[in-house]
Amino acid sequence: MTVYESDLPGVGKKHEIDLPDGSQLVVVTHNEGRREVFLRADPDSDSEKLFELPDRLARQVGTILEGAYFQPVKSQDIETLLGGDTLLEWVDVGEDSPIAGQTLGESDLRAETGASVVAVERGTDVIPSPGAETTIRAGDRLVVVGTRENCEDFQSRVDGT
Repeated sequence: MTVYESDLPGVGKKHEIDLPDGSQLVVVTHNEGRREVFLRADPDSDSEKLFELPDRLARQVGTILEGAYFQPVKSQDIETLLGGDTLLEWVDVGEDSPIAGQTLGESDLRAETGASVVAVERGTDVIPSPGAETTIRAGDRLVVVGTRENCEDFQSRVDGT
């Protein structure tokens, strides 16, 4: 993320923030504290004013955006209990994983751990209900179902520990 700052003599400062989709967020902070927020869809377009905030409200919104009031938890860190002692877990396959390059059948993960792979997340693609012939690649995220002990054994096997 690139942020450009420029002085606006007699007005205040302007910050232009490059967004991942190629657009730009433009924030003009006036000397008296008021903030105007604009969106520039692309480098050749005019900025469209989204909203304006007085100084105090802008500071409060800033602390909310900063995470001072709430820190979200990444979904892969949340334990998903399906009922009884059955968990749904996400297991990342690292570059040095002993199962990287093997098929699910060759890895024998289900027989060795008792946990089943119900999907493979590969980049933006998802392979639902992967078969024994599905090759596991470094960088894959395996969606696994099993008991807590099964899932812990599965994680250890994937990590090679």
